[in-house]
Amino acid sequence: MRVAVIGGGISGLVAAYRLRAALGDALELTLVERTERIGGILYTGEIAGRPIDLGAEAFVGRRPEIPALLRELGLEEQLVFPAGLRPLIWSAGAAHPLPERTLMGIPAGPDAVTGLVDDATLTWIADEPNRPLRWERGGDISVGALVADRFGEQVVRRSVDPLLGGVYAGLANTIGVRAALPTLAAALDAGAPNLSRAVSDALPPPSTAPVFGGIRDGYRVLLDALLGAAAPKLETGTAATALERTARGWRMDPVGEVDAVILATPAPATARLLRAAAPAAARAAAEIELSSSALVALALPADTPLPGNSGILVATGEPLRAKAFTLSSRKWTHLAHRDVALVRASFGRFGDDIPLSWTDAELITAATEDLSTVTGLRLAPRTAVVRRWRGGLPQYAPGHNARIAAIEAAVAELPGLAVAGAYLHGVGVPACAATGIAAAQRILGEAS
Repeated sequence: MRVAVIGGGISGLVAAYRLRAALGDALELTLVERTERIGGILYTGEIAGRPIDLGAEAFVGRRPEIPALLRELGLEEQLVFPAGLRPLIWSAGAAHPLPERTLMGIPAGPDAVTGLVDDATLTWIADEPNRPLRWERGGDISVGALVADRFGEQVVRRSVDPLLGGVYAGLANTIGVRAALPTLAAALDAGAPNLSRAVSDALPPPSTAPVFGGIRDGYRVLLDALLGAAAPKLETGTAATALERTARGWRMDPVGEVDAVILATPAPATARLLRAAAPAAARAAAEIELSSSALVALALPADTPLPGNSGILVATGEPLRAKAFTLSSRKWTHLAHRDVALVRASFGRFGDDIPLSWTDAELITAATEDLSTVTGLRLAPRTAVVRRWRGGLPQYAPGHNARIAAIEAAVAELPGLAVAGAYLHGVGVPACAATGIAAAQRILGEAS
């Protein structure tokens, strides 16, 4: 069986691995990647001579996909967990504890955000259950519009935006409720009389299990293992240019004739490739926009007295350029023993030109100055590394689920074709891996 996987990010690599595991030598597998390396937005670089992730660094530990892959590939000893510290939010020129028991920063009542927002906002939140709620069952609006109406703009800027900015490199006003917060949409659809009640109903039960996990030596350990186990014919630096249905399968340029194709490409590239074969899917995919970001890793002297927190998120509207800091040497115990203190500074929300327009030197200066501001320390990094992510994260705008349903319905009508990627059912690494697994299962199911 001849299969082409287009896209060498985690979604495509997992799909390729699952195909090889199922078919063995009966599979003729080609993996095509537009850039010169595999991994997509996962990238492990080096700073001070040691590995550090310069894209995603963690995954949701309560999902099974990544731990399961590590076990299967003999890498279980690479699984690590954070130290259990909580982040801060920098707002109104001061650091505040991250509110507890919120849903992506949305509180179920005023107590969660006391101290983060002003008294007038707290009163508005407390009164929210007494105001009529207008919610169209099955509808969708931006998270920002919903929260601002019910709880006020300060909650959006100081609590919700910092968290959504970390997940999507977006803003509450550009992210839809139904795709980003499905449990909240379900609670509202079920008839919750107000947002406070809906958030309370949607909150997960308390758990002592680690929320996040990581990989000790960086994501490249997993990426390399997936590639080795999948053993495809690897074509890097090669763009897939055309996809055409044939009598017996597909023609994928430049691969040629194949029995099946998995498109593990970003939404705009998927739209281009599906234009002829699945025009309805192409139109829906073309509506999904991307956000760019940049990351600066700073190596500071080992004795730098960083705060005892996992990170510092920055509220929107603050006179800072960075949107967040990960205090990596505090967050991860395996990084705490290095001979430098490590901090990652993140830049870029949807529509922000800083990540792509600023030079490396400008980003490093901004990262150092902003970190000095939020910590109150005079900092002089020993070294720094910059990594840019052009169009790295899809925006789950209002109506996103309907777009994805249109894409998947159209693709389902075409045997031997499957899609995977971060734009489908979540931008996190486990969600991406799950789409790769599902794509491989679709192809295997048709072949059996």
